[in-house]
Amino acid sequence: MFHLPQVLDCVAAAVPERTAIVCRGKQWTFAEFAGRSNRLANAFLELGFGCHKERKDLQDWESGQDRLAVYLHNGNEYLEAMFGAFKARLAPFNVNYRYVEEELVYLLNNAEARVIVYQRSFGKKLAAIRDQVPSLTCFIEIDDGGPRFIKEAIDYESLIAAASPISPDLSYSLDDLYILYTGGTTGRPKGVLWRQGDIWISVLGGRRLSDKGIINSLDEVAAIASEGTMPVLPAPPFMHAAGQWNAIMGLFAGNTVVIQDRVDLLDPVDVLNIIDRENVVMISIVGDAFALPLIEEIKKGGHELGSLRFFLNSGAHLSAKSKRALTELLPKTRILDFLGSSEGGNQGQHVEDIDDNQPGTFRMSPGNAVLNDSRTALLEPGHEGTGWWARKSYVPIGYLNDEAATKKTFLEMDGERFAIAGDRAELLPGNVVRLLGRDSLVINSGGEKIFTEEVEEAIKNHAAVKDVLVVGRDSERWGREVTAVVSFHAGMMVTNDELVGEGAQHIARYKLPKAFFIVEEVMRHANGKPDYKWAERIVAAGSVKSAPDTLHLQG
Repeated sequence: MFHLPQVLDCVAAAVPERTAIVCRGKQWTFAEFAGRSNRLANAFLELGFGCHKERKDLQDWESGQDRLAVYLHNGNEYLEAMFGAFKARLAPFNVNYRYVEEELVYLLNNAEARVIVYQRSFGKKLAAIRDQVPSLTCFIEIDDGGPRFIKEAIDYESLIAAASPISPDLSYSLDDLYILYTGGTTGRPKGVLWRQGDIWISVLGGRRLSDKGIINSLDEVAAIASEGTMPVLPAPPFMHAAGQWNAIMGLFAGNTVVIQDRVDLLDPVDVLNIIDRENVVMISIVGDAFALPLIEEIKKGGHELGSLRFFLNSGAHLSAKSKRALTELLPKTRILDFLGSSEGGNQGQHVEDIDDNQPGTFRMSPGNAVLNDSRTALLEPGHEGTGWWARKSYVPIGYLNDEAATKKTFLEMDGERFAIAGDRAELLPGNVVRLLGRDSLVINSGGEKIFTEEVEEAIKNHAAVKDVLVVGRDSERWGREVTAVVSFHAGMMVTNDELVGEGAQHIARYKLPKAFFIVEEVMRHANGKPDYKWAERIVAAGSVKSAPDTLHLQG
């Protein structure tokens, strides 16, 4: 196993003059990127930040490293800040730039952040809450225009220019942390603590593509990097796992990471223009929230997309309908659908066959298993009932400052460590898993467990449906009943009967929504994941805009 500064320096030595990052008209070679991260690391050390207690002296939910908050849009600085922190033995963590002040205070205090790298445009919000975060003592600001709100902030480029480009001489450890805060889709965000040695193998390229075996020498890392020249575009925000992991994997494979010009929101025209301009071979996205706008723009024409060979999805569900549309529009492009989580890393892959009528099925990655309901034993293929999808070996060690959640999610069985992110699943013959969805999103209706993602997939099959989120609500008859918040494609609207008729072709009728709520646009988080809290508010408040016969359908 290797720690992450080792891998980056190995790649930079193998292909120093190759372009590592393309961002808004500028380029940096691997040598330049490594040098800038070295300068930032030396600056952190000069400021007094680093590692103060080794892993052997800590509990699984503790950190002996100072924490760096990365409060940025996608850009070269995001990746520089992360690797500068790794090289100084700080632990960087992601900050959701959509958070309101209360959420920002919670996150920074939960992480006990000591230093933050942020864009000046976020300075007003940061200045308003800084007094509520006593641990935060150092502010490093990237000038992206506008007024300054934190006068003593250190200018990012000046800090880099004044520091040494030589890699710090430190005693790095495989135990050094990689912290990733979960999105908090169904609860408070939690800081997932990965050992760098584990996340390298689990997620960031430490296995061969050919046989999934572990890469066990830096010579092999260098050889792989020497062969890789593929421009890749990780479109999701780097503040979430899908964008961050695909960007780092791209660098570690010796590929060029391309960053779109518009990073404050998804601009499909911009993304497709970048693909053509930079001859992008692979784009990574997060579910239908990214796929649907891109599909609509591709249909308009005007984009060649001749270089594009891979459409990689991870982090959220990509419907069968979207996969069919992409395959028809881009017949030379292969769709790769990966399943993973902040706690489990890479857990499975489903290469969609257009004739495949089993959505939600994945071939398990090495080290995965399905546990029984009590989490005490492994289930055999073809078992009855449902189990928990789990990842064993090379998994996180805990949640930052949360002993109870650590012991619940990360457990040992027969001498092996497992991570259970909370997904319900069935183990089918042939090492195939059918994903049912998060246990926290299961709707218990009339004694039956109904998985929201299964219902969403069924409803999305209707040609008029653009997007849908399914949530439960209280019911005198059923205890809880299924409801759906739906948006239609422009100029299209259908009745409940038509939606139910389509859904009934794919799942049992008792699983179908008892009520539909029609909205102009289904809301999702910046990373493309569903905003179920928003959907619950829509259902509680009543329909925003009703289609004919929309409300109170009886299944």
